[in-house]
Amino acid sequence: MPAQFSFSALIPIRITDLNYGGHVGNDSILSIIHEARVRFLRHFEFEELNIGGVSLIMSDVAIEFKNEIFYGDDILARIAAADFSRVGFTIYYRLEKAGADKNTTVALARTGMVCFDYELKKIVSIPEGVKEKLSA
Repeated sequence: MPAQFSFSALIPIRITDLNYGGHVGNDSILSIIHEARVRFLRHFEFEELNIGGVSLIMSDVAIEFKNEIFYGDDILARIAAADFSRVGFTIYYRLEKAGADKNTTVALARTGMVCFDYELKKIVSIPEGVKEKLSA
């Protein structure tokens, strides 16, 4: 995990995020980080289908679960982009349960993102300026 996160978003837990155990399911964590990623990109005036003229696809994901999350909890998603290569980068997520006195880490995650041209159906280079914007 990076020491600094450049963006954060507050995401409320919905009843549909719960599994049969009464807490947030692992599939919902993936949806929560997707929502956080969309908000992160929008902050920089990007979208998953248009980041400097190309699209993004997720090449891999890793999630480490730390604590349970329940209906009514608010999750503070902290996000940072790092580890840039010619064609992609990693987005790191620290999900924290927002508390009155302190926040509790509930999950750590990372997604590998690759730039993709859907018309050419191939991986392409990161457009100029994207790295500078996202890693600010």
